[in-house]
Amino acid sequence: MLSPQEEKITTARISLLLKKPFFGNMATRLVLKEDADIETAATDGKNLWYAPKFIDRLDIKQVEFLLAHEVLHVAFEHMLRRGDREPQAWNVACDYAINQILIDEGVGKAPTGDDAPLFNRAYKGLASEEIYGELEDWQKKQETLDVHVDLDKGEGTIKDKQGNKKKIKIGAGMTKQEQDALRDEIKNSLLQSAKAAQSAGGHSAGQLPAGLERLITDISAPKLDWRSLLRNTIKSQIKNNYSWMRPSRKMYSTNAVLPGLDVENSLDIAVSIDTSGSISDRMLKDFLSEINGIADEFDAYKIKVWCFDTEVHAPEEFETWDGKDITHYQPAGYGGTDIAVNWKWMQENEVKPELLVCFTDGETWDRWGDSDYCDTLWVIHSGDTIKPPFGQTVYYS
Repeated sequence: MLSPQEEKITTARISLLLKKPFFGNMATRLVLKEDADIETAATDGKNLWYAPKFIDRLDIKQVEFLLAHEVLHVAFEHMLRRGDREPQAWNVACDYAINQILIDEGVGKAPTGDDAPLFNRAYKGLASEEIYGELEDWQKKQETLDVHVDLDKGEGTIKDKQGNKKKIKIGAGMTKQEQDALRDEIKNSLLQSAKAAQSAGGHSAGQLPAGLERLITDISAPKLDWRSLLRNTIKSQIKNNYSWMRPSRKMYSTNAVLPGLDVENSLDIAVSIDTSGSISDRMLKDFLSEINGIADEFDAYKIKVWCFDTEVHAPEEFETWDGKDITHYQPAGYGGTDIAVNWKWMQENEVKPELLVCFTDGETWDRWGDSDYCDTLWVIHSGDTIKPPFGQTVYYS
């Protein structure tokens, strides 16, 4: 038998299915879990936790708004995109981004009083990352409609009766592999829910907000294999407009003194690896193996590799004749993120490659690098929602 709160949530779900089928379909995929400790509601992308007292003080239309609010957190993968941003400020930015959409689209009815959602017309059309960069200090401390879940730890932050913040357990947490799987599940849910919405009767029922339409289009568009894209982009970026002398690649281990050759088909790139994000050993090996395979297609190569977080770590150079295997490179770092250190370090060390290839999650930056210093190729492994302001981009998948 359903509790009164479950009945109210179920009624709101059915109402969304009829009036806003995309939101209704996405909402029905979330498993309901009662939890009085969270005080409001929360989602980890799979489950929807709710506090009975919170649901009691909302009417049906306000519960519709709440469900759609949680759905948009899932659709935009907010729980997966925080990186090392300050959690409360990130939560505020995410709520500003999605509440704007819900109010403009007339989804349910926004709660009022102490439960009123954050809303500011100045942030219309902005992504959470952009809003985060614009928040004033006082805004970063505002309360959000729901509790946001830290997927790594399986916890959230609430205020106790004295107004002090405290951590509470929400779910079991997820490994990086489980989070990668969640991304795939969310994409599948989005496509199925969008298809259901488009099949629904009535023009307004089948329409999606502009931000969601773009998201669905990006997900459903045919994707080229990231390896082919990386290979083609590197080859197209290398100008082959200079020569340098080197011994024959096949003869470097013989110690023979050979005439130098003018090498036009040569590769001179730098590779920087962001070790602050969610890169796994498998992803790093895949990426370096592909770089190694690309290098083998050139008559000669010089590749400088380093890691970065808030500093540059473990720079190492690999050349045609040194016999070193780039796939054995050992990463270092694992702190915060400051993308600008790459360009600062290159300038200080007089490193100016034809092309900088940056392997990153792309999610933790309030500023990007120096677009004028050298050509840049971003290889982004956190999903295809990040759009760098310069250079070319390949999405690892």
